[in-house]
Amino acid sequence: MNHDIVNETHGHAVLQMMDESGKTYSQESLLDAINKKFGDSTRFVICSGGNLTASELIEALDAKGKFIGEKDAFKFDPDAMCNH
Repeated sequence: MNHDIVNETHGHAVLQMMDESGKTYSQESLLDAINKKFGDSTRFVICSGGNLTASELIEALDAKGKFIGEKDAFKFDPDAMCNH
């Protein structure tokens, strides 16, 4: 069994999950939701880079203005989705 193989998922899948849920999240609740859906060992790739942990992904998406709302009650802003 090769333990070096890591699942890699595009950050768009997380944004889609957030959009479809209709929920607001805190960083902690979003991290929990990501880990439940994708697994806590999954790494993520976004347009500007890859091999991100779920926590790093959340920070990167926040820095790119993908979320709207308050710090502890935010959701994905569909107008911020890149189209590629």
